[in-house]
Amino acid sequence: MEEDWAVTALAALAQSSRLRVFRAIVGASPDGVQPGQLALALEVPANTLSFHLKELHHAGLVSVRREGRFLHYRADMAVMQSLVGFLTAHCCGGLPCTDMPSVTCEVSNC
Repeated sequence: MEEDWAVTALAALAQSSRLRVFRAIVGASPDGVQPGQLALALEVPANTLSFHLKELHHAGLVSVRREGRFLHYRADMAVMQSLVGFLTAHCCGGLPCTDMPSVTCEVSNC
């Protein structure tokens, strides 16, 4: 993972509403969630939500799939794991970290 990409991803998450959107997408079904469902659940206007989704997609944190006229947004857990790995790559002076919890997600299930 490149440092510039990590900065882009972290910047995308460094806004409270956008972080709420991302967390809601992570908690959605593996098939993804439609913007209308997110807007209702988070009580966010559609145009504001569209802006946040665009930023998360641009950062590579979410993917979008079109099904007819519907869009489905899904968190890219492999990218999120790469980001966490980048942030923790140099912990413990290069020694195995026994105190550090592991972030795992079966990517095939997420």
